[in-house]
Amino acid sequence: MIIKNIKSYLPRWVKRYFKKELGLIRNKGKSKVFCISMQRNGTSSVGSFLNDHGYSVAGWNDSNYYQWSYYWSIGDYETIFKSKAFRSFQAYEDAPWFMPDFYKVLYHRFPKSKFILFHRDKDKWFDSMLNLSNGKTIGNTYRHCKIYRRLTEFYDRVDNDPSFNPTENELDNLMSMRGERDHYIKVYEEYNREVIEFFNKFCPDKLFVTRLENSDKWQELGRFLNIDVGSDYDVHSNKS
Repeated sequence: MIIKNIKSYLPRWVKRYFKKELGLIRNKGKSKVFCISMQRNGTSSVGSFLNDHGYSVAGWNDSNYYQWSYYWSIGDYETIFKSKAFRSFQAYEDAPWFMPDFYKVLYHRFPKSKFILFHRDKDKWFDSMLNLSNGKTIGNTYRHCKIYRRLTEFYDRVDNDPSFNPTENELDNLMSMRGERDHYIKVYEEYNREVIEFFNKFCPDKLFVTRLENSDKWQELGRFLNIDVGSDYDVHSNKS
């Protein structure tokens, strides 16, 4: 109780420091787990599942705080991998792990790792994308366009629309996803297929694939990771 009370008064940076140091000790030599599902495919729920079963998990808040998506966007992967923050976690969900071709980098850089891919009905996925940000591009607009292959449109706006003058700190939610259903679904389906075919070719036992709608997904994921999961266990985080 005394320790809890003391922790409640510690500055956030102090808590992060001790969390990293403890994580480095706890996770030394352990294999990593990456959730590489595209956003709005139960990534937060996967993080909750892993956390509930003893993994130290880096989620969106950690990625945002340490700017991992930014470093991905400029190709500076080693700044991510060599950081004490990254090394203090054993499992990772959300961005930037699902970003284009990053799973290939992760596979070769961490050959003992395991990977998780959830996918779902394509139209329900896109509806969830629209609902998350009221139809606007999600998060940083440049990175969103890079992920979903809309950079030509982004640069056309920068070059030809005087009112569209984003800076690095003002890039969020600047474009619309409405009317682009077919395009997004094509990117979504190609990504899922490419991931599956890559692991089928090189190391099929490293990838767990299932549909988000699968009622037994958590128990099957537990068997993949060699952990015990209760028959009645369920989790659904970050509902929209």
